[in-house]
Amino acid sequence: MYEPETGTLHWFTSSASGANGCVEIAHLPGSARVALRDSKDPAREPFRFNRQEWAAFLIGARAGESGIPA
Repeated sequence: MYEPETGTLHWFTSSASGANGCVEIAHLPGSARVALRDSKDPAREPFRFNRQEWAAFLIGARAGESGIPA
């Protein structure tokens, strides 16, 4: 379920997204957390990351990690 803080966020589309969309992020107010959602399914619960988790996520994404076990 959405926390009240995600209902009024300003979502940014990834600069790597194509015309069909991809992911969007929003900075959660009053914290150093980030929310991440699928731009094709914005009603779905977003993932939330603290500063350290977000940094690790970005490092993995840039390295080509999918997060899907082989």
